[in-house]
Amino acid sequence: MTPAPVALVLTGPTTSGKTALSIEVARRLMGEVVSMDSRQVYRGMDVGTDKVLPDERAGIPHYGIDLVNPDERYSAGQFARDARRWISQIRDRGHTPVVVGGTGFFLRALLNPLFAEPELDPARRARLRRYLGLQETERLARWARALDPRRAELAAQGGPQRLSRTLEVPLLTGRALSWWHREGAAEAPAVPCLVVVLELPRDELDRRIDARVGRMVERGFLDEVRSLLAQGYGPDDPGLTATGYREVAQALRGEQDLDQALERMRLQTRQYARRQLTWFRNQLPDKVVRLDARLPIEERVDRVEARWTAAQTGEDG
Repeated sequence: MTPAPVALVLTGPTTSGKTALSIEVARRLMGEVVSMDSRQVYRGMDVGTDKVLPDERAGIPHYGIDLVNPDERYSAGQFARDARRWISQIRDRGHTPVVVGGTGFFLRALLNPLFAEPELDPARRARLRRYLGLQETERLARWARALDPRRAELAAQGGPQRLSRTLEVPLLTGRALSWWHREGAAEAPAVPCLVVVLELPRDELDRRIDARVGRMVERGFLDEVRSLLAQGYGPDDPGLTATGYREVAQALRGEQDLDQALERMRLQTRQYARRQLTWFRNQLPDKVVRLDARLPIEERVDRVEARWTAAQTGEDG
């Protein structure tokens, strides 16, 4: 018998309305929100990640936001460990954990926990990370193709941070990261979740992405990037590999025109949304709830509440 879900997951591509829906669902279900966004974990990166602001949270507790500085790493494995703790604490208070975000790797780490990493020498790991951090992205990609061809393409899509992770595991353990994912014992049991996927037609997705970039500029995205650069953060830091930050940084340094930078930001966000759609289509369990993101928000909340209630009572067959 399938266990009742202990957490409600609201996911979908960027601009599909996950944040607004999560607030209303949390109100309805006496919920607390766990952010499942790999960029909103970074402090000082509010506008460019479309982070929910304190006055927008309507008094609803939020977790997974502002955890690390832009030059620090925050992995899917760390998210899963933190999220399991947050979910347990929320349930102990008698509330509903509402996990919201579009980072597929974070969601997979909850539904299919990562391998228990073997003990690694911290000093060797720190030295290796410093060395890899000095290398150009193309060189890292070339090494990844040699050491872990199964994962190399995926790692390259994630930029220097994911490439470095793909390299440090085989260099320190003698086994490729893809091997550990296949053969390593899971570090924890899977978290039973009801997964709701918000869906939008591609033309509507593109329209919303273009509008969001415009709103970000109006809200001070350029000033945000300028402030991060002034604090000493650079475009190769893990946080600033997020879509838009590197492009705007180049514009601020006079390396490209601002209009060109914003157009690249729109294009790359559309490409990211396409990758999300592919991931949601191929990587999620068969039994997920698919919800039209164009429906009025009250109707979306009603449908989510109905499915959650049915799942809790065992009637969601």
